[in-house]
Amino acid sequence: MKTKQTTISLIILIIIGLFTACQKDFLDKNPTSAISAEVFWKSDADVQLALTGVYKRLQNGFLGHRKLWLDTYSDNALDRHSFYGFGNLTQGIVNSSNVPSAFYDIPYQGIAGCNYFLDNVDKAPTAEASKTIYKAEVRFLRAMFYFELEQAFGGVILYKSVPASVEAAKIKQSTKEEVLKFVHDELDFAIANLPDVVYNGHAVKGSAQALQAKVYLAEQNWPKAVEFANAVITGGKYQIYQGGYSNLFLTATQQSNPEIIFSTKYLSPNNPQGNEGVLVEVAWYGSIAPYQNLVDEYEMANGKMIAETGSGYNAANPYANRDPRLKFTIKVPTEKYINPDGSEFKETDPLLTTYVQKKYIDLSKLPFDRTKIPVTDQNIIHLRYADVLLMFAEAKNEVSGPDLTIYDALDVIRTRKSVEMPRVDQTVYNTKDKLRDFILHERRIELALEGQRYYDLKRRNLMDTKLTPLKNPAGVPLKFGEKNNVLPFPQGELDKNKQLQQNPLY
Repeated sequence: MKTKQTTISLIILIIIGLFTACQKDFLDKNPTSAISAEVFWKSDADVQLALTGVYKRLQNGFLGHRKLWLDTYSDNALDRHSFYGFGNLTQGIVNSSNVPSAFYDIPYQGIAGCNYFLDNVDKAPTAEASKTIYKAEVRFLRAMFYFELEQAFGGVILYKSVPASVEAAKIKQSTKEEVLKFVHDELDFAIANLPDVVYNGHAVKGSAQALQAKVYLAEQNWPKAVEFANAVITGGKYQIYQGGYSNLFLTATQQSNPEIIFSTKYLSPNNPQGNEGVLVEVAWYGSIAPYQNLVDEYEMANGKMIAETGSGYNAANPYANRDPRLKFTIKVPTEKYINPDGSEFKETDPLLTTYVQKKYIDLSKLPFDRTKIPVTDQNIIHLRYADVLLMFAEAKNEVSGPDLTIYDALDVIRTRKSVEMPRVDQTVYNTKDKLRDFILHERRIELALEGQRYYDLKRRNLMDTKLTPLKNPAGVPLKFGEKNNVLPFPQGELDKNKQLQQNPLY
């Protein structure tokens, strides 16, 4: 009996390790050592444990709290402490040796977990209806992992099941089109089989519809993007949260939040954010430093851009009477954080851009230091209703130009309580081109420092246009070469798999 119990405990540790380890080799990305069906996959509890393990993969890299760093590979912010080397990448120094491994390793670790689950779940005596939902959740996650890879690298290796051996895993990448078709097929299955309920921590139908819209938006398949974004809108399960814009990003008010459609979830004290978490890395270290360029993008409270005639902008008091989302997103130089003892909180290092990210920072937990690591458990949002409305607006404008449905979608976002910005001026933004620019502006403001800007600029081929006018704090111009729209595969992967072909021009 003791031997059996020891074996079962070991199996549980193995499966948890399988789904959460961060090793960078083929066995981690494509686990070949199957857990014996004699001791696992024997009950629904086993399935639940395995499913939890798959979801836990989301907590790593750019799918966890480090997703916020993607904004530092854009015109939004500086990678202050070079966590991912984006300082070099934004200077056009991009090669197979300096691409952050998180772009490649983490999604493949997630895919490994998904494939292992799907290859084995039918062994469990779980009711077929429940099993179908579990499969749909995992296929949604697999689609998300592959979409992350495709956005970074274009065509990548497609593993639809666990390879039989390490050698069997060494295959050539599929084309970008093949990867995207697989993603769409996965999401079609998820949409057909996930429950049509509000988001509850597990992927639901609305999660899959929203992600499907985002994938079509990236492809510039505007009619399909409209179709799936509109399905979420008319489904009636989600709405703009009216409890305060900043509260979208704080643990207590994220629970059962009607705006959140899918997120990476954490829970202290046993499952806080990895590494040191945002309260230390962002708030204390000041690791994400917004550029002045982003600050200047925020409108005045009257809806005019700061350089626009009649805006009322005062350079001597630059943060007054601005779009309230500025003060909810960025800590400006005139703002002080006050500790419970009345002292002023100070970041550990000088702020190179004078700004620091405020979004996702829970000021009730001041002062920020390493004692806050176990209590940092803000969920990282991947899909929210405001994003769906923006996707709908952008795609619908491309299909047919300005109309009331587009203005209404934008106005719902802009007029939420605590923001209450003026409605879109339909007399100014009255052509497809003008409205396109305004929608992209609104995306930048609404979703600032959430890890979306990098992919938004790439899919619109705007990275070079937006980076070129900027310089980093050292005065070095930023740049982005056309070839960098896809990243090079890490050299280590090319060394291990001779079938993998490097992306062109690298």
